[in-house]
Amino acid sequence: MSTTIAVLGGVGLFLIGMTVMTDGLKVMAGSALRGVLSKAAATPLSGAFWGAIVTLLVQSSSATTMTTIGLVSAGLLTFPQGLGLVFGANVGTTGTGWLVALIGLRVSLSSYALPMIFVGALTKLLASGRIAAAGAALAGFALVLYGLMSLQQGMGGLAERIHPADLPAVLGAPGVGWISGWIGLLTLVVAGLAMTAVMQSSTAAITVTLAAFGAGAIGLSQGCALIIGQNIGTATSSAMAAIGASATAKRLAVAYVLFKLIAALIALATFPLTMPLMQRWQRAVDGLTLLAAYHTAFNVVGVAVLLPAVDWFTRFVERLLPSKGSALRRSLDPAALGNPVVAVEAVRRAVANVLKAACVSIVASLAGEGGRCGETSEAASTLKEAQEFLSELKEPPGSEEESLRLTHTLHALDHTSRLVEIIGAGDGLAPANGGPEDLRAAEVCKGVMRRSEMVAGSIIAESALSPRAQPIGWEASPEAEAMLAELATTAGVLNSMQREHRAATLVAVAPGRLSAVEAFARIDAMRRLDRMTHHAWRAAAHLLGRDE
Repeated sequence: MSTTIAVLGGVGLFLIGMTVMTDGLKVMAGSALRGVLSKAAATPLSGAFWGAIVTLLVQSSSATTMTTIGLVSAGLLTFPQGLGLVFGANVGTTGTGWLVALIGLRVSLSSYALPMIFVGALTKLLASGRIAAAGAALAGFALVLYGLMSLQQGMGGLAERIHPADLPAVLGAPGVGWISGWIGLLTLVVAGLAMTAVMQSSTAAITVTLAAFGAGAIGLSQGCALIIGQNIGTATSSAMAAIGASATAKRLAVAYVLFKLIAALIALATFPLTMPLMQRWQRAVDGLTLLAAYHTAFNVVGVAVLLPAVDWFTRFVERLLPSKGSALRRSLDPAALGNPVVAVEAVRRAVANVLKAACVSIVASLAGEGGRCGETSEAASTLKEAQEFLSELKEPPGSEEESLRLTHTLHALDHTSRLVEIIGAGDGLAPANGGPEDLRAAEVCKGVMRRSEMVAGSIIAESALSPRAQPIGWEASPEAEAMLAELATTAGVLNSMQREHRAATLVAVAPGRLSAVEAFARIDAMRRLDRMTHHAWRAAAHLLGRDE
C-alpha cells in the first residue's frame, strides 16, 4: 500500500510541478513565443527545427501547438508551415525524458527541492511580471524533482515485488518466439497508451517507465514497447480537445494523431532490428539514456518521413476535414485568444475581409449592378463576432506597441461597422437622376472604395514571414502607403464637394429647378457618399496602424 501511495504521490507532484513550471516559462517567453514561431516557419523544415527548440524551452508542446493554431487561423502561417511547427513540437517534448534520465533519476537534488519551492513560491507571491513567472518556474522545477524522489522510492518498493519476467516478453528478447514476442509487444504498447490516457500526460507516463527501468522493474525492450504506446497516447488528449473546436484546430489535431500513428508504425516495423542494437549498445551506454534516445529517435524519424511529403499530407488532411466556415470570419479562431497579439491580428484580418467585401459591394451598387449592397447580414454578424472575440481576450497586451495595435484595430472595427450600417440602411447609395456633381461624387467614391479594397487585400495577403514584415505584420508596402495618401486626399476632396453641393442644391429649389423632396434626396445621397468615403479611408488607415 505504501508503495502505491509513493508512486501515485510522485506522479501527482511531477504533474503539478510540470504544470507550474510550464506556465511560468510561457509567461517568461511572452510574445517572444509568437514572434519566434511566426518568423521561424519560413519552410516546414525550419518550422520543425524551431518548433522543437521552442517546445524544449517552454516545456510544453500544447503551448507551441495552440500558438500555431492561432497563427494559422489568423493567416500568418500556411497550414504546411503550421504542420512543420507541430512536427517539431513532437520532437521537442521528448526533451523532458532526457531531463529525467540524465538529471532527475541520477543526481540527488531532493535536499535542495524544498528550499527551491520556498524561494520560488515567495518570488511568485511578492514579485510581478516575468520575475514572478521565473519564481513559478523555479517552484515547479523543484516540485518535479521532489516528485521524482517520491517516484523513485515507490518504484524501489515495486521492484521488490515485480520482475521483468513477470511482464509480457517482447520481440527481440532472448529466447522469445516470433508470435509470442509480437503479442507481448502489442500488449505493452496498449498498456503504455492506457497509462498516458489515464494520466493525460505522456511525459508523466514516460517518467514512470524510466523510473521503473531504473529500479529494475522492467527490461529495456519492455520499456521501449511502453514508450511507443505512451507516445501514441498523448494524441488522445489532442483528439478530445478538438471536439467542437475550429476547423484549423481539428485539422492540426488530426495531423498530430496521424503523425503519432505513423511514428509508432515505423517504430513497430523496425522493432525486430532496433532491439538487438539496443541490447548491444547497453553494454556501453546506460539504459536510461538509451530509452530517452529511443523516444527522441523514432519521433525524429517520423518527422523525417513526413516533412518531404508535407504538401501531400496537407491535401490529405484538408480533404478529410474541408473548411465549412465563412471566409469573412475564418480567422476568428478561439485558439488565438491565448495570445493577445495573435488575437488582435486575427480580428484585424477579419475586419480587412469585411472592408474588402463592403468596398466591392459599394462599387457594384454605384455602377448600377444593384442588389449586392443589401447582403450585409453576414458582414454585420462577422463584425459583431469580432467585438465579442476581443472581449474574450485572456490577458491584456504586454507592451505599449501591442496596446497601440489593439487600439488601431478597434478604430478600424468601428469605422468598418459604420460603413456596413450605411450600406444596409437603403437599397440605393446614389440618387436617381442626379446632376453632374452627383455623378462626379459617385465616381470619386468608387475610386476611394477601389483603393480601400486594395489596401484591405494587401493586409489579407501579407505574411509575417516576408523580409520587410515586423514580427506580426503591420508594416505597409510602398504601394499601400501611396494608396493611403491618395485616400486621404480624395476623401478631403469629396468632403469639400459635399459642403458645396448642399448649398448649391438648396439654392436650386427657389427657382423651381428642383423640388424640396428631390433636393433633400440628393443631399442625403451625397452625405452617404461622403460618410462611406470617410469610413473606408479611416478603416484602411487604422488597419495599417496609421492615425492620419
